[in-house]
Amino acid sequence: MSEREQGQEHELRKDDRSGHEQQGTARRGGAVWALVITSIAGFMAALDNLVVTTALPSIREDLGGALDDLEWTVSAYTLTFAVLLMFGAALGDRFGRRKLFIVGLTIFTGASAAAALAPGIDGLVAARAVQGVGAAIMMPLTLTLLTAAVPAAKRGLAYGIWGAVNGLAVASGPLIGGALTEHFSWQWIFWLNVPLGVLVLPLARLRLAESYGSGARLDIRGTVLASGGLFGIVYSLIRGNVDGWSSPTVLTGLVAGAALLGAFVWHGIVSEAPVLPMRLFRSRAFAAINLSSLLMFVGMFGSIFLLSQFLQGVLGYSPTEAGLRMLPWTAMPLLVAPIAGVLSDRIGGRPVVTVGLALQAIGLAWFAVILSPDVSYAAQLPALAVSGVGMALYFAPAANLVMSSVRASEQGIASGANNALREVGGALGVAVLAAVFSAQGGYGSASAFVSGLRPALWVGAGVVALAAVSAVCLPRVSVAGSSDAADAGVAREDALVG
Repeated sequence: MSEREQGQEHELRKDDRSGHEQQGTARRGGAVWALVITSIAGFMAALDNLVVTTALPSIREDLGGALDDLEWTVSAYTLTFAVLLMFGAALGDRFGRRKLFIVGLTIFTGASAAAALAPGIDGLVAARAVQGVGAAIMMPLTLTLLTAAVPAAKRGLAYGIWGAVNGLAVASGPLIGGALTEHFSWQWIFWLNVPLGVLVLPLARLRLAESYGSGARLDIRGTVLASGGLFGIVYSLIRGNVDGWSSPTVLTGLVAGAALLGAFVWHGIVSEAPVLPMRLFRSRAFAAINLSSLLMFVGMFGSIFLLSQFLQGVLGYSPTEAGLRMLPWTAMPLLVAPIAGVLSDRIGGRPVVTVGLALQAIGLAWFAVILSPDVSYAAQLPALAVSGVGMALYFAPAANLVMSSVRASEQGIASGANNALREVGGALGVAVLAAVFSAQGGYGSASAFVSGLRPALWVGAGVVALAAVSAVCLPRVSVAGSSDAADAGVAREDALVG
């Protein structure tokens, strides 16, 4: 029997086993359990992107370390998360999504406890890096597991709830981190993950159905190229403001990273079974929604990073007070994203995502216009609310558009690619907007901070506006058309296997 025939037989056995397990899980209410489990896991992974930022002064006071060491407590997580996301998705597709989801969640939970118990700054940085490994394995599998458990007609609502929880986690990280640090200790920002992980692990084993993607061998070469390229780019973006954008380290990382990513693209074109087939980007839907996601996170992450500091450093709020005043922005996904999911089911994802990104851009521009060292909270409130509605309208339809733009067997790849681009976008956003801020202003005084923040917000608004333009390029597909296209993709896949 040839290698190709062996792979096809292997995949058929997996599909048969997966089908039996999915039927059993469905009888136990698999859709509801899948939504609860994947939402909690996604919340944990997304929260740790920004939860550390407001705790850094307390960490430095307790553990010591230079500014550079403290920066690594943030960047170690971002780097490992970004560069291993696609590999985590590929492992899940090959060896079982539920199995690898449990592995990733176990690593993440254990690393969270290690971070809370870290005796020094080096131990904390190492634990944060391992946290990123666990998050990279489990995060892309949350969407594929959810998709496998929820009927196609109800996925918009499910994605809406999942998107609300994840969007809330990303945006409320500074609030939760500040509140825990201010009222308890910085260790509690990590201890929070432990009981959640311990709760979810047995539920995932008992309530999630196993599913698989392609039975092909792992693309080690493509994974190394993608991981190396993303590491070089993200590392340089994080270090650019510290070492200088013209420093040999930063320039080497950018050039080497770009070269490796170029080789990765070429590999995805010529290889028979690449980790990310470049043919996926021939789909206008897949290409447009991923570009929109990248640009959205550039503008959003960079803006939240700076605005959180503005509320504390210029207006004088405590970390908790600043987080509470950002709730019209940060809590909006919890209220609006489920509605956005239903809307996307009825009218399609393109108009909902486009309007959401446009509102996010308007909100950031509004903030840039009214910004001053003594701006009142009443003046900030409309900008916060508009930004929050915009972010909420984006999250759920974007997830639906990503998952519906590819065949069922490629959803793990699509999820990993989209999440990787989001993480890269977040690192890029913080680096670019912070560079604009530093060039135009600084921390010397309130007026200097505002002088730097205003142009940075204009850049953020412009980038998110470009994301809205990209979303306009999404094809107009009805809900029925999307279902038919997905069914046709599965039929083509079955024909290939048969």
